[in-house]
Amino acid sequence: MRRLLFFGALVALLSTAVAAQDRQTLGWGRLLSNDVLGDGKDRWRTSSYMLSLVRGPDWTGARPETPGAILEYRLRAEIIAPRYLTGPGSDDRAFVGALSAGLHSHWRQGGWEMSLGLDLVALGPQTGLDELQSGFHDLFDVAGASEFVIANQAADGLFPTALAEAAWPVTLAPSASLRPFIEGQIGVEDLVRVGADLLIGEAGQGALKLRDPVTGHLLHAVMQDERGWSLALGADIAAIGDSAYFPAEFGTQASRTRWRVRAGGHWQDGARTSAFYGLTWLSPEFDGQPEGQLVGSVKLNFNF
Repeated sequence: MRRLLFFGALVALLSTAVAAQDRQTLGWGRLLSNDVLGDGKDRWRTSSYMLSLVRGPDWTGARPETPGAILEYRLRAEIIAPRYLTGPGSDDRAFVGALSAGLHSHWRQGGWEMSLGLDLVALGPQTGLDELQSGFHDLFDVAGASEFVIANQAADGLFPTALAEAAWPVTLAPSASLRPFIEGQIGVEDLVRVGADLLIGEAGQGALKLRDPVTGHLLHAVMQDERGWSLALGADIAAIGDSAYFPAEFGTQASRTRWRVRAGGHWQDGARTSAFYGLTWLSPEFDGQPEGQLVGSVKLNFNF
């Protein structure tokens, strides 16, 4: 009942989008993350891609005060794998293929930057991501997942998932800002997370920032006409509850706390051209995981 009330309130909030205002495409957010771009391995949080379309009446460098005035239409795909796809070590966690589509709103309330959204997350063989990964490995003559891994992956399921974030940006200097935040999610994985991000440099200070769910990196989805570089540093800790990424029948137990530490560089040449590369250290996510992992993320944005 608690979840049903939460989802109902969320739908009601997003439905308050200001219909009288003309909407236009304000920008795109996209981020590819892969451990091959980080520690060079193929395991655990191995690959994800996020694509967001942001629409609203305009962008002035600050979020509007009205919830629903700016809407983000979000698509995501993610593959989570055991340590090895074949042989010993292929049974430490279940293979997961996840696809999601969602709607999110971003606004400000007092000094807070608020975000609230709902995603429908599909898991299991129905996503076809196990076949996609096998086909990709075949192209490079790399061994794909074994029959055991495929047969014991997370089962088909659909999970309505609500995500909320509140951040308090603090201007430290004309080209430096600190952004502490708290985040909560219920659905495919229940969690509460607290952390902060530090942005140093001119690029992206006036951008609409969207958070990548896997790495925590802030995407500059809607930008102003700025030029230059910026350095982004961040860290957070999460308390984890129920998680469909760890099916009970497989037997692996999710860790109750989870750390992320990240660093990245943004480059921007006006409002339409930008690039980003970042690294994220992810702490062990389940009991028995011998170490954390390093994931690389990249974005190239050229709009003509």
